Amino acid sequence: MVLARIRTRIPLFEQNILTRRGIIAAAAAPRRRAFTSSSTTKRYAFNMAEASGKNDASAAKEELPPLTDHEFKNYNRLAERMELFHNNFRRSWNILWQACTTGRRPQGMSIKQLLNIGTEFAEHLTIHHSIEETYFFPRLAQKMPEFNPKNGDLVKQHAQIHEGLEGFEKYLNEVKSGERDFELSILKEKMESWGGVLWAHLDDEVRSLGAENMRKFWTLQEIRRFQM
Repeated sequence: MVLARIRTRIPLFEQNILTRRGIIAAAAAPRRRAFTSSSTTKRYAFNMAEASGKNDASAAKEELPPLTDHEFKNYNRLAERMELFHNNFRRSWNILWQACTTGRRPQGMSIKQLLNIGTEFAEHLTIHHSIEETYFFPRLAQKMPEFNPKNGDLVKQHAQIHEGLEGFEKYLNEVKSGERDFELSILKEKMESWGGVLWAHLDDEVRSLGAENMRKFWTLQEIRRFQM
């Protein structure tokens, strides 16, 4: 797939680019990981409550047979891969956010290094979303409405994220060029408006790509042809 070829042209993005700043890439998630954070569980609790109201006969008809280990591995492959990318974004955000909320940089980290983490985070998130919307989402959207380029929920989240990301990146670049002084309180303001939707998106996207959801839309043969 084109996406696989694109990766060779942006090796910094695909090879855990932030490791040189002491950020260690996340280990691959366990094969049977549910990919549902506690926050995601709370957000979807109402769906579970609604489902419990259905009669037993209807629920029995909708229940799918358990996946074998081999089937689960194939269906969950995209979720595991996406989670690795997302963990890098979570880690970079946490470094910046902790500095903002504590009022001090991580020990041994200069202002320049912190600024670089911020601008690289913004650049790589933009590249990541651009690749998704160009090569990955359109194919998924053939069967999964949340990936629809026009009105899919995950695409809408991208737009909301980038509304805040642009101001965040602009501020950091102005500090790096000497146009503005660096203040952690201002950086915090530049992160607050879109942090919630970012973290929701990182969970929601992986949940949509998880085995139990993907099996509802794709055959094993189809899922094996997906590349990331």
